[in-house]
Amino acid sequence: MSLFPELVLASHNAGKLKELQAMLGEHVRVRSIGEFSSVEAEETGLSFIENAILKARHAARLSGLPALADDSGLAVDALGGAPGIYSARYADGAGDAANNAKLLEALKDVPDAERGAQFVCALALVRHADDPLPILCEGLWHGRILHAARGEQGFGYDPLFWVPERDCSSAELSPSEKNQLSHRARAMALLKQRLGIV
Repeated sequence: MSLFPELVLASHNAGKLKELQAMLGEHVRVRSIGEFSSVEAEETGLSFIENAILKARHAARLSGLPALADDSGLAVDALGGAPGIYSARYADGAGDAANNAKLLEALKDVPDAERGAQFVCALALVRHADDPLPILCEGLWHGRILHAARGEQGFGYDPLFWVPERDCSSAELSPSEKNQLSHRARAMALLKQRLGIV
């Protein structure tokens, strides 16, 4: 039995809610912050961890429930870790296709050997809005950036992210395969250990 029979997820993303509920199993009921408010947290942190904590505290304050937040993105070695915490807004909010195009342009002269990257997921769980001891878990998924998009699955930078252990792009993995390998899956595995969820 989990310490947290019910959590609020600091996200309005239905896909993320479904993914995290599947990873946590039936011992924890995950509710969307959208049930309580449409107000988004201001992501003013300078790291994935800081933004995850800000979002978790915001969700706990609005819902009165323990809250889980994740902040995720892509960190490209040749770009000094960019787009990083700005991954979703890399092309000024113009969407996934624009973000991917901007990334390919930024790396156009970078050889394969220097195109290393990692997807990053930082999870923060707070018992209440002013929790002095948030539970923090991080997951990294190492790969490299392709020269052109491949695959139809996934979202975001998945078509450009080469997964060495599967010899394909992230967008060529089935959803169940991605849920076993991804940065979010790795962070969730750590969180489940911390919470005693088998």
